[in-house]
Amino acid sequence: MKVVEQIKEPVSYEMELFEQKFRLSMASRIALLNRITHFIVNRKGKQMRPMFVFLVAKMVSRGQVNERTYRGAAVIELIHTATLVHDDVVDDSLKRRGFFSVNALWKNKIAVLVGDYLLSKGLLLSIDNNDFDLLKIISVAVREMSEGELLQIEKARRLDITEDVYYDIIRKKTATLIAACCSLGACSVAPQSEDVEKMRAFGELIGIAFQIKDDLFDYGNERIGKPTGIDIKEQKMTLPLIYTLNNCTATEKKWIINSVKKHNRDKKRVREVIDFVIKSGGLDYAVKAMYDYRNQAMEILDTYPETEYKKSLVLMLEYVIDRKK
Repeated sequence: MKVVEQIKEPVSYEMELFEQKFRLSMASRIALLNRITHFIVNRKGKQMRPMFVFLVAKMVSRGQVNERTYRGAAVIELIHTATLVHDDVVDDSLKRRGFFSVNALWKNKIAVLVGDYLLSKGLLLSIDNNDFDLLKIISVAVREMSEGELLQIEKARRLDITEDVYYDIIRKKTATLIAACCSLGACSVAPQSEDVEKMRAFGELIGIAFQIKDDLFDYGNERIGKPTGIDIKEQKMTLPLIYTLNNCTATEKKWIINSVKKHNRDKKRVREVIDFVIKSGGLDYAVKAMYDYRNQAMEILDTYPETEYKKSLVLMLEYVIDRKK
């Protein structure tokens, strides 16, 4: 059995029911919109976000979920899908998970409007059911994701990102949505309990570990495979690179920055930067940081009794660290 299937097993019934409710939550009277949302739903990924919502809800409540849990999962997925549709427009990306993106098939104007529609459907689903506590969690996540993207754009131009700024960016860009899924799962079954904040912190730690793992793919090793160098080509500042820039001579720093800014399309030069980062201990440093975040997340899980839901969340944590793509 694949790891993702194993993780999903304790909530497979909820996930199937969620699927039906999610399709209904997207419905519209406009045929074009229904065609596009049908296209989106049929090309969904692993659905990690709703999985987090249901696993956390069931772990916190010893196996119970309610209508609020389903609505929370649907809102997260609606708003996340809206951000992906908008991201493809912003990045001028014509592919999403191996298929054409919405903007590739229906052009940018329609893609932006569809993203807006999904966002409003998500907000209204919470408002119509008086789930204002869930709505607040999600709204904070959307604000932080936007701030994280803009902070990265602002800093990337100068390539002078400190480790603190790097963590601020990835916490907002990547970790905040996973944190929202986990706190939302807890809040749906145990509102105003300490579990809501505990699970938010857990989700944030997993999200940060997830992003550091993504950074490592750029450099590769025997576990990860060949280095991709994609982040260097796109002038993205990742943890191994930041560590190296902070721990090398002024001459070496100048060479790295010049390579990333002006020679990022030169395969040989990119390979030299990758080798230098590995030799300087940048990769080892990032791997250690990833495991530190994973261990902190594990400490939070250890405060909960052993259940199949907790086991799945532990598996999820290991999957984030061990995945090959």
